[in-house]
Amino acid sequence: MERKQFLRSLGAGAAFAIAFPCLGACSQEDEVEGGNAPVPSGVDFALDLDAPEAAVLAKKGGFITKNSVVVVNNLEGNFVAASQVCSHQGYEEVRFLDKEGGIFYCGVHGSRFEQSGKPMNKVDASPAKFLKVFKTEVSGGVLRVFE
Repeated sequence: MERKQFLRSLGAGAAFAIAFPCLGACSQEDEVEGGNAPVPSGVDFALDLDAPEAAVLAKKGGFITKNSVVVVNNLEGNFVAASQVCSHQGYEEVRFLDKEGGIFYCGVHGSRFEQSGKPMNKVDASPAKFLKVFKTEVSGGVLRVFE
């Protein structure tokens, strides 16, 4: 039997049954909810470093997310804060990874950023152009994150 004859013998129902799983799996953007969230602005909040919500920040590499901001105790023991919203399509998926000296990473499309917010991917490999970084200061056991 020739290929054309075989495909005709399957019919439209079988072709759909074979193709449908691929169509659903091939669209990565549909797998992650969200997108189009605005990059946070006017950020100014405080974290009590002794509070349970901030306990993970006692460890180097530890991070939390609050008010669409990723707050990190980096590998050098300094606090860094950046937008949780990736500049590519507005997904709130940016996290801190302790590899490569400590980087910010968006798992939706693989964008990587230095702690300064500068993108690390080759220009053609990642559509994200920047990651907004915020100022931090510690005073009396309170961490302030602000613009």
